Amino acid sequence: MRPVFLDVFSGKRVLVTGHTGFKGSWLTLWLQKLGAEVAGYSLNPPTDPAMFDLCDIDRGIRHQIGDIRDLPALTQFIREVRPDIVLHLAAQPIVRQSYDDPLDTITTNIVGTANVLEAVRSLDAACAMIVVTSDKCYENRNWVWGYREDDPMGGHDPYSMSKGATELVVSSWRRSYFGGESGIKLASARAGNVIGGGDWAKDRIVPDCIRAFSQGREVELRNPRATRPWQHVLEPLGGYLLLAARLLSKNADSYCSGWNFGPAADDVQPVGMIVRMIANSWGDGAASTMSQEAHPKEAALLSLNCDKAAALLDWRPSWHLDALVTHTVDWYRQWLQDPAALRETTIQQIATYEHAMAERQIGVGTIG
Repeated sequence: MRPVFLDVFSGKRVLVTGHTGFKGSWLTLWLQKLGAEVAGYSLNPPTDPAMFDLCDIDRGIRHQIGDIRDLPALTQFIREVRPDIVLHLAAQPIVRQSYDDPLDTITTNIVGTANVLEAVRSLDAACAMIVVTSDKCYENRNWVWGYREDDPMGGHDPYSMSKGATELVVSSWRRSYFGGESGIKLASARAGNVIGGGDWAKDRIVPDCIRAFSQGREVELRNPRATRPWQHVLEPLGGYLLLAARLLSKNADSYCSGWNFGPAADDVQPVGMIVRMIANSWGDGAASTMSQEAHPKEAALLSLNCDKAAALLDWRPSWHLDALVTHTVDWYRQWLQDPAALRETTIQQIATYEHAMAERQIGVGTIG
């Protein structure tokens, strides 16, 4: 049992940039499950261990290691693939790393995205394209209400600034080159804080918890009172797929804009609460403590308004906090007990999520 719109991807040529990363690995495996012909372009997996390696994500796809800042190599690869759909996820995704190396963040996230757009434009062929940015693209004013798609772009730290600037790049290319008779339908997608099995990035709360708990240590928290829009990684990925399906429809032009894919209001919760839930699910005396180190500034309050996606895409969250914590902890428990079974575990979690989407009647509008 799964939503009918997912059948759109069978036999389609789909390019995923950043396919070796956390979200990219989940997305690539989901697309394989749906019968798509997947090509991936990315740097080597950014962590060790990496979900990409543990789940054999390169099995059955066209796998290319490359840098999106290398325009000639990127353009050649895209011309060889000639994708029907492009899902651009490649990025420098860590706030703290952006403080250490702001120029790498800027060239990867802003210039790299412009390169992908230019490489797709050089095809001179019809294509549906989604550029994935972040909820941190908005000028954060610590509002208690969620940011809407037409709120101003901004960013205090280099990472957030790079995501706001990326949205401006996308808007410029859409209005200057794409849409209408070009055949290239371009949208952007902004998600909240995603968690799920397979993330080992440094300075993210779930990987920090798993590293500590699996070694019998307390996890150190930098800012337990900071609130974030928590969602399982499959939630925004399902939104991206639904949006891509709409971009292939006869009414594609009406979907060429920015979209928020965030959790329900009740799932915007403090870091400390999420850590307690993960610790309780993990068991074995898992606990946390406050870090005594000085840390770079991060937003204290952040949430998304997803009314647009609900009204125009029939999209809404399918898993809430209890479910996303349970599935996340189950994945990491499987990693400790039998890592050879992780690919099948991941596919099963995707199937379970598809069933939840169908029950919630996600994307019930006609695709055509």
